[in-house]
Amino acid sequence: MKLLIEKFNTKLDGFEIYSLFKEDLNTMLLDSARDAETLGRYSFIGVNCFLTFKSKDGICYKGEEVYAGDTFEELNKIIKEYAIENNTELPFVAGGMGYFSYDLAREVEELPNIANQDIDIPHCIYNFYDNVIILDNLESSVYISALGILKPPKDSILDIAERIQKGHKIVYEKVGSIVNKFTSGFEKKDYINTVSKVRAYIKSGDIYITNLTQRFSCNTRKSAYKIYKDLRHINPAPFAAFMNFEDFNIICSSPERFLSIKNRRVETRPIKGTMPRGIDESEDLKNKNILINSEKDKAELLMVVDLERNDLSKVCKPSSVKVTELFKLEEYSTVFHLVSTVVGELKDGISPLKCIKACFPGGSITGTPKIRSMEIIEELEPVGRNVYTGALGYLGFDGNVDLNIIIRTILIKDNKAYFGVGGGITWDSNEECEYDETLDKAKALMRVL
Repeated sequence: MKLLIEKFNTKLDGFEIYSLFKEDLNTMLLDSARDAETLGRYSFIGVNCFLTFKSKDGICYKGEEVYAGDTFEELNKIIKEYAIENNTELPFVAGGMGYFSYDLAREVEELPNIANQDIDIPHCIYNFYDNVIILDNLESSVYISALGILKPPKDSILDIAERIQKGHKIVYEKVGSIVNKFTSGFEKKDYINTVSKVRAYIKSGDIYITNLTQRFSCNTRKSAYKIYKDLRHINPAPFAAFMNFEDFNIICSSPERFLSIKNRRVETRPIKGTMPRGIDESEDLKNKNILINSEKDKAELLMVVDLERNDLSKVCKPSSVKVTELFKLEEYSTVFHLVSTVVGELKDGISPLKCIKACFPGGSITGTPKIRSMEIIEELEPVGRNVYTGALGYLGFDGNVDLNIIIRTILIKDNKAYFGVGGGITWDSNEECEYDETLDKAKALMRVL
């Protein structure tokens, strides 16, 4: 398949351009809203969807077709059917955008199904686009690609460019304090007791670390678009996204990369270790130093790094899996995090989708050993995670992939908002501190709701 790409100049950012297309059916924004010099150089907008793939409980929906199948294998077939060569430096020029929910893990491993599944949406949706708008946030330039499936490539590029030229800068309003009423699947005492249960599993030798989540919900009449606009303003993130589906929305401000694959080089960046931002510069520095010197948080991250190395070793060439960053401190609007980077090179014959399946879901939001941790998560968390702690991003027709971990994310359905917050529980965890950490992570999400 032949691809046409043309470059234009614009003063608009990704969100401002997306706003021009937000009423179009099935458009999506993958929004690198910070770190333009490193993680957030490119943002992507998918327009003119020509195919939608969905799956749930082993049933696949490809356009009008309905059949039983493996989600990852079926997506791989679509990637191969529309395969292209990408001779540019741009990481994503054509393909699909969408998500894999955490609950898709049941296609990967045999797991119990105990938690209350109270939100009915597909376990996976990927929209495949005739056109992708690619923003280079470092160079302040925009590229428009066209496959020519729905309309001649030059015509579709011209149509999109003309719409962008009519755009304008967006003014952000001040985001107020928290006024909504939030309900959690756990009372505080129940969450603290559940942390104690996880520690008992650690003492008995079942696990070393498990991620424990509590889910908040509230009613909202605020539009999903406005919620994302506010969240982007107060909590920009390198792996953010806005996905506007027919009957629900995903509003994401994730700082964490699950998997990137470019030219068959794989990278994962697990996050473990969190401290709140201080109220002033002095407290900020104090909290930063506490996190950098925390043996508990470094041990937590190290355990997850070992798990990610093991996952990548299943699909990467021998001796290619390496840890290139171990305890890097990153700053966000409400918290500090410790981050590591693990890389590898795919074995010959291993497709990107097979790599995703081998590593899914991410070790930083499950625990180690992974399967036993997921069994304990299912036993102890009262409601299903749904999209939370799954992965979203792009699947390129050239084999390139970039997926985040779905954290700091709000799901909107039927005028109700849902979001999960959690943390890694180890033997050294303090029950009260673990509860407080979830609230630190929830602050920005609560403010925009």
